[in-house]
Amino acid sequence: MAEDFQSGWQLTESDPGVFSELLKRLGTPLVVDDLYSLDAASLAEHQPIHAFIFLFQWVPSHRETITGQYDHEFPGFFAHQVVNNACATLAVMNAIGNIPDLPMAPELSDLIQFSTGMDPQSRGLVVTSSDWLREAHNALSPPSSISLEDPSMHKTSDEAYHFIVYMPFMSSVYEFDGLKEAPIRHDAYDELGEGWVAKAREVIEARIQTYPPGSLNFSLLALHNDPVPGLQKQLAEAQIFGNAVLAAEASAKLDRETHKRQQWAFENSLRRHNHIGLIHGLLKALAKAGKLDGAKDNAKKALAERRAKKGDSMDEE
Repeated sequence: MAEDFQSGWQLTESDPGVFSELLKRLGTPLVVDDLYSLDAASLAEHQPIHAFIFLFQWVPSHRETITGQYDHEFPGFFAHQVVNNACATLAVMNAIGNIPDLPMAPELSDLIQFSTGMDPQSRGLVVTSSDWLREAHNALSPPSSISLEDPSMHKTSDEAYHFIVYMPFMSSVYEFDGLKEAPIRHDAYDELGEGWVAKAREVIEARIQTYPPGSLNFSLLALHNDPVPGLQKQLAEAQIFGNAVLAAEASAKLDRETHKRQQWAFENSLRRHNHIGLIHGLLKALAKAGKLDGAKDNAKKALAERRAKKGDSMDEE
């Protein structure tokens, strides 16, 4: 879509700190955490989980098999992706728009209510036409980003990544993909045990298995309640009742969450800053000292190691 080059939506990194800051700006009491496993023990600390946000490498030649059924009569919130680079925020919208009684900013509530009854394409236009939402999306991008090519131009499969959502709705696991014609309803889940998470695990693992063995270009995020208010309440109650053991446990968990938020804040501050001047100065100094070629080789090696470990996690569609 050629018009996307001037849409104003910038690239978004698949990072918990970025998504959590976006959720905060949208006025929701939710955060996001990276998941490295879907086993019950790994998910326990994030419960209750409202949704999984799945990032994968979009390969044009990959023939995806839809395991569920399109629900063209879906009564909830579903918006199409109509511009490039808005994929991350659109995934967030398709998730939080289907969480019952979720507190949110008045602007977000008004947007969802305004688009009620619209078809997915019109809803996508409403979402991406929202100035305040685009500003929230772009808040963690450098203030003077430079794009060297039109995002509407053809990209290789090494560059194309896409966010989708898996979450419970009407006793079934639904898949929300802004590039699909409608939400996809997977099988109903058992309310006992792990509930919807068990069914979502089956669907996600089956999807990953359709890619070549050893593929690492996936990322999974858990959308869940912010644990800090609950931990603060637990700590206060334990102190009031003199329960030293519970107080120590709550305090340790709260310390970990506080440290995590401090790290997010630091990394987000780096994302907001325009480093172009600094980078230009460093490159000039390295070139003058005759060390530029060595630094370039080291950077290529580090990037290759990063991609081998996790895969490039930028939303470039």
